[in-house]
Amino acid sequence: MIMLDEIVEKTKQRVEKAKEIIPLDELKDEVSKLGINDDFPFKKALSGEDIAIIAEVKKASPSKGLIAEDFDYLKIAKEYEEAGASAISVLTEPYFFQGDDDYLKEIAEAVDIPVLRKDFVVDEYMIWEAKLLGASAVLLIVSILDIVQLKKYLDLAHDLGLSAIVETHDGDEIMRAMTVGAEIIGVNNRNLNDFTVDIENSISLRRCVGEDVIFISESGIKTKEDVTRLKENNVDAVLIGETLMKSDDKKAMILELKNG
Repeated sequence: MIMLDEIVEKTKQRVEKAKEIIPLDELKDEVSKLGINDDFPFKKALSGEDIAIIAEVKKASPSKGLIAEDFDYLKIAKEYEEAGASAISVLTEPYFFQGDDDYLKEIAEAVDIPVLRKDFVVDEYMIWEAKLLGASAVLLIVSILDIVQLKKYLDLAHDLGLSAIVETHDGDEIMRAMTVGAEIIGVNNRNLNDFTVDIENSISLRRCVGEDVIFISESGIKTKEDVTRLKENNVDAVLIGETLMKSDDKKAMILELKNG
């Protein structure tokens, strides 16, 4: 089974290769030509009264293998938007999730709702990339970053007008997220070391996070009953991936989850 440290190591190698093609200073120059949107549309999209749905575009995963052989990512993203998803998460990790930066770039251009770059950020380079690709948010995983990196990357994201989901798995990681000033905290219900899933993880950890912080439950959410239970426990948003990707009628499923 693929473990988290393998993904992290491969991601570091990927970033070094990217830097050889476009050095960081050159990437920064390209980003400087863009306007900085300080409206933070991703955070705003998750701040409504009803529970928000972040719908994921994902071709494969280490735990499930190939999820979508016929992967019309633009069609999928547009269906999500039409069904009322609050935001879209796009996997860009190529080796284990068969993601691609182009998926993110094209989806961000094709939809009017904010897009999250779902990847394993191990270097500030990836945050500058996310901005250039058109993302409105990035994912920062507490378990793969030390506290100095976490603070640096969170501040950089905000400076570039990007929101950041600071992803946690337990109470200690939530404390680290709050220490660096996270405005959006996600709890991954999937253990990234053995891939077991339990949405009770989000429910038990919700009380550790103040009401002024947006709280997201990630992974293992399959039914409208799951969404209702999370909503009843003051979860602000859910990120749904494989369940949606495997649905024959993604639009109908989002509508059912929203109206659950």
